[in-house]
Amino acid sequence: MHSAIAALSALRSARADISRIIFAQPTQFLHCPGIRLMAADKDLLLKLRKKTGYSFTNCKKALEKFSSDLQQAEAWLHEQAHKEGWSKASKLQGRKTKEGLIGLLQDGSSAVLVEVNCETDFVARNVKFQQLVQQAAIATMAHGHSKHANAIDYTKNSFTTEEITQLKISLDSCPLADQLALAIGNLGENMTIRRAAWVTVPSNWYIGTYVHGMLQVDNPTLAKMTFGKYGALVIYRPLEQNSKVNFFELGRRLGQHIVGMMPLSVGSMEDPPGDDTETKMLAQPFLLDSSTTVGQFLYTNGVSLLDFVRYECGEVTEVAEEV
Repeated sequence: MHSAIAALSALRSARADISRIIFAQPTQFLHCPGIRLMAADKDLLLKLRKKTGYSFTNCKKALEKFSSDLQQAEAWLHEQAHKEGWSKASKLQGRKTKEGLIGLLQDGSSAVLVEVNCETDFVARNVKFQQLVQQAAIATMAHGHSKHANAIDYTKNSFTTEEITQLKISLDSCPLADQLALAIGNLGENMTIRRAAWVTVPSNWYIGTYVHGMLQVDNPTLAKMTFGKYGALVIYRPLEQNSKVNFFELGRRLGQHIVGMMPLSVGSMEDPPGDDTETKMLAQPFLLDSSTTVGQFLYTNGVSLLDFVRYECGEVTEVAEEV
């Protein structure tokens, strides 16, 4: 009996010693390797979320899948997003896309006009959709510069949906078709990169630009883009140096006329003046002064008109009717 009591007393004493050790050194447990790993995982999670924009749940899943390897987790997230985007794009393919935006991008003596469509005006005002329009414009501009790097004359390229979706922003980026699928997956509406035009001019020519129904965008990453429902590019040059003429303002006015009067061709200075049904631009009454024709307005200002591009968001064209 005495030996049993002694053994029990020794056990209690040992437990008391262990408790004193534990509660006397709490800081060691707060800094144990497991807690440090959890803090590191949280930092990685926040970093991955900020870099990719995907949900915390998906980012956490990716990090767990690849044992906190940030690079592999990011690659996997992009892969899954594209798969989901393509899947949703296939499901939504037949839905009408009559809304959207016209995007304008100008870079020195070159300019791009692009049309991207969606189902609703609500999505057209979403920054992710506007970024898709920007990507289409940048890819078109990059392609034009790469194909006509040494162009010395006026050059124009037009792109259909099939052509533009194969373009890339850079050599190591994915085609616009993948960016389109990703946007569809994110925003849940059918979308189409419908068409684009790229023009470049020699140093003594001008590109006039005008966008109507302009959308005000506050995002700084879109600062170089102009968005609206109608857009025009007009190619012209001065026949003589005239310091009294503001050629940039003149180009804007011509762009306004193109948007408002919808000419189908440039026409000739020899064409007789027409009325509001006239489709040749030079023979049309000038939108801002109906007492004169566009041809007479240009002659008075010493300007020669070469070409123009007009886009109206959602308009029915002959190509669309054939399809």
